[in-house]
Amino acid sequence: MDYSLIQSIWTVVVLVVFIGIVVWAWSGKRKERFDQAANIPFDDDAPMHADNNSHADNNSKEKTHG
Repeated sequence: MDYSLIQSIWTVVVLVVFIGIVVWAWSGKRKERFDQAANIPFDDDAPMHADNNSHADNNSKEKTHG
């Protein structure tokens, strides 16, 4: 086997894998699952506590020298 034949076979294999991934990703069966995964960053399970904000206020106060 020469190098150009191996390159050609590798190109075809990569193209087939790429097309397979595209078909898998755009499949209608997975739409609901992908929609749920897309909304994960917007799910807020733990509310912010007031003491977390007070620490930021202490750091933002201007300090005077003198």
